[in-house]
Amino acid sequence: MLKYKTVRTARSENMSIGERISRMSITLMFLIFSVIGISLFMLYSAGGGEFGKYVFPQLLRIILGLIIFFTVSLTNIKIWIRSTYFFYAAVLFMIILVGLVGHTGMGAQRWINFGFFTIQPSEFIRIAMVMVLARYFAWMKSGEAIQIKSYIIPIILFMMPFVLILMQPDLGTALSLAIMIVSMFYMVGANRNWFFIGIIMTILAAPVIWHTVLLDYQKIRIITFLDPEHDTRGAGYQKHQARIAFGSGGVTGRGFLQGTQSQNQFLPEKHTDFIWTMVGEEFGFIGAFGLLGLFYAILALLYKMARSCRSRYSQLLIFGFGINWFVYFFMNIGMNMGLLPTVGMPLPLFSFGGSAMLALLLGFGLVQNSWIHRDLQLPAKG
Repeated sequence: MLKYKTVRTARSENMSIGERISRMSITLMFLIFSVIGISLFMLYSAGGGEFGKYVFPQLLRIILGLIIFFTVSLTNIKIWIRSTYFFYAAVLFMIILVGLVGHTGMGAQRWINFGFFTIQPSEFIRIAMVMVLARYFAWMKSGEAIQIKSYIIPIILFMMPFVLILMQPDLGTALSLAIMIVSMFYMVGANRNWFFIGIIMTILAAPVIWHTVLLDYQKIRIITFLDPEHDTRGAGYQKHQARIAFGSGGVTGRGFLQGTQSQNQFLPEKHTDFIWTMVGEEFGFIGAFGLLGLFYAILALLYKMARSCRSRYSQLLIFGFGINWFVYFFMNIGMNMGLLPTVGMPLPLFSFGGSAMLALLLGFGLVQNSWIHRDLQLPAKG
């Protein structure tokens, strides 16, 4: 559990833009830009050395994302606190809209097509849930943390998008939301016995979930995960090719633009879900796990920033986003290495795509905002 650090003096929230800029975390921005910069090189390779195929569209998204990042970072933190439930409601409305007029792609209905761009609202609900949970729990009295009634509202706020996202279907995002809310409950001091009861109930419900919730293709993915050699020309093709590509990279890799599996189009989704495998093929074990180290460096920095903030709201917000960040790269890399079933989870700030990029940079903007206001003691009521 986070231990709340006491800061002797609190800065007013009424800082000038110049003061806010001077208080931004340079380390955080360096790590973010490092991940994004490396991703552009890999997208250039995924496009076969063509700048316009993946790199240029992604650059436009990155520019928009950075505008969002700096705007959110330099805004008064109380504005985001007051707009938390409005933002959540807006994202939830878009998720409902997906079920009505959503755009279908790759067998799932997850996107809203606005003509000149598409958006996946489920990526933004992760950030909205972090904001909602941080706001709700930040002003909860210590004695209320062990009362069941204190968790009714958060569970309702979680279940609405969770059920809608499962219906799209998007199992990866649904699972990530579940992991995040359980982690937040643990951090605020929920009764530990509840977690054991939840695990037992989940195990007992597994057969029901298998027969009534999971779709046929999701069952096949789980079977393929348990038996990697099952149908290597069909359902197991992605994982089979990913293992070949990663293994062929060896320790130092085949070299930039020299990957045989990726450049010869054997590796599917090399620009999105399996881009980490392509890093392993071209830059080997050293490159792939060096990139993994970069993701863990961001996670460690988020934890350090959370501990250094004075307000409980900022601590919970950064911690919740840190869980979100960890789930992103853990599930993607676990999927690439065959340690987890394929769930369609992008590598954060790295895979080709707009919604995840914009949502993550929005989240990092909130983290940076909390860090700028790290000495601010927020009022007793949110």
